[in-house]
Amino acid sequence: MTKEHVCITGDNDHCPKARMTIQDTLDVVGGKWKLVLISILRDGKRRFRELSREAQISPRILSKELQELEMNGLVTRTVCNTKPVTVEYALTPYSDTLSDVIIAMHKWGKQHRDRILAGSEALS
Repeated sequence: MTKEHVCITGDNDHCPKARMTIQDTLDVVGGKWKLVLISILRDGKRRFRELSREAQISPRILSKELQELEMNGLVTRTVCNTKPVTVEYALTPYSDTLSDVIIAMHKWGKQHRDRILAGSEALS
């Protein structure tokens, strides 16, 4: 007997809308770098080069990712009056709304890693 999948919202009438909102979330924070950058910036503002080094991301990709995070209201960009000019990035208060998502992903990732490692030990 196969298990029937039920919409994650619990209301099958709203399932198409739920899929659309999940896609919206992935459009904002999906990909390899956005949540990594957010997690780094949770420790405080960083200069562009610091972010690039800490995340081990190329400047070109970093610039693109930061522009998208800024466009979605999650990151602020401040040009400092220094010579040479430096740019600092910081999280906005709105980025705190992602906390539950990040915590849930951390818990699932830890659980998954433990499961995979336990499985690989069983094969050894």
